[in-house]
Amino acid sequence: MLFALMLGVGLSTVRNWEQRRHEPQGPAKALLCIADKEPNAVIKALHTK
Repeated sequence: MLFALMLGVGLSTVRNWEQRRHEPQGPAKALLCIADKEPNAVIKALHTK
């Protein structure tokens, strides 16, 4: 649930991605690629105001 909140998407959306019912598109897909390679950078960026 925390991951969905951090991304600003619904929990059902994240579950659908995880279960491969849907594939992330556009900015969400790009952010997930970055998070895969540099998770700390994404966490830091999302917590900066």
